[in-house]
Amino acid sequence: MANQFKVLILNKISQNGLKRLPAERYDCSKEAADPDAVLVRSADMHKLEIAASVKAIGRAGSGTNNIPVKAMSARGVPVFNAPGANANAVKELVLAGMLLAARNLRGAMDFVGALDPADPEMEKKVEDGKKTYAGYELAGHTLGVIGLGKIGCLVADAAIKLGMEVYGHDPDISVDAAWSLPSQVKKANSVAEVLKKCDFVSLHVPLVDATRNLINADNIGQMKAEAVLLNFSRDPVVNVDAVLAALEAKKLGCYVSDFPGPKVVRHPRVISLPHLGASTGEAEENCAIMVADQLRDYLEHGNIQNAVNFPNVALPRESAYRLAIANANVPNMVGQISTVMAQSKLNIHDMINKSKGDIAYTLVDADSAVPKKVVAAIAAIPGVLAVRYLPLET
Repeated sequence: MANQFKVLILNKISQNGLKRLPAERYDCSKEAADPDAVLVRSADMHKLEIAASVKAIGRAGSGTNNIPVKAMSARGVPVFNAPGANANAVKELVLAGMLLAARNLRGAMDFVGALDPADPEMEKKVEDGKKTYAGYELAGHTLGVIGLGKIGCLVADAAIKLGMEVYGHDPDISVDAAWSLPSQVKKANSVAEVLKKCDFVSLHVPLVDATRNLINADNIGQMKAEAVLLNFSRDPVVNVDAVLAALEAKKLGCYVSDFPGPKVVRHPRVISLPHLGASTGEAEENCAIMVADQLRDYLEHGNIQNAVNFPNVALPRESAYRLAIANANVPNMVGQISTVMAQSKLNIHDMINKSKGDIAYTLVDADSAVPKKVVAAIAAIPGVLAVRYLPLET
């Protein structure tokens, strides 16, 4: 009989996502005690006592700031996310933000909303007032995209199709992203180059130490006086005080942000949205399906795809007897694991080891069943964080 996995659900997760975890093997519940895994969207897990039984955490979205990733790494627990699953939703909102700014739609809608429908002069007032909200078209203008992951590439492609000239900057662009980036995108060698050249600048970078205050008082003054800065990345990527100072000094035309804050929410040249980037039914479903599939593959087979704290590791199963080992990325770990297995006369059928930062991960397939004493001996190796035995069961 196959093992039953318990999954704690901390937020509402798309039913189509949960269906990827078959009921005969997965018990998904908001009250799961001693869960094997956790599925979460926005719940703040920093405030939770995460059970020692937890072997993996799946975030049905991209950002993992609400999860204690460092603490989970120390326990050998991968934290999965769903990069790119919400990319189309964010792309469309970025385009909407550009149009809101270029066509003065916020002010125009406020103007119409303030009209009295009973006023016989209403139509005349509309005609008299509309010139105040004249804007410009996106075609022929330049867009700078900082961060060329899945979202950034989609934004660049859409802008090109709208007739815009696009510059892109990402010193850490992945091979996959490079392949999907439209050839018409012009390479910018620095953030400063993007800020100087572009009428619109859209940010699509993760929040890490290197990107915190990426747009700040030292570089925002390089933007064009009428330029539009769009932040659909993370709030701290932009220094809000620097933005407000630039707006007041007329060194920036408009700031469009998906992260409303007390300093900007009522500013006449700030368009604030209530974190709508991934708030579509399609995006929520895509994220749930993606992370559920990744969680299942890890729990049942030990394979890892899209964990923010672990390397991607996959090994096709040719043996029924598999060990999954998380350990500190230090020398001779594979040698020690192999020695323990050899001493118990276990033949290694296949093995893969990869590392990411301070974490390494090893999958080992044996030709015969692995005794509990071998699992315990590997777990006792200094630097080993977690060991799971994953035999195929019927």
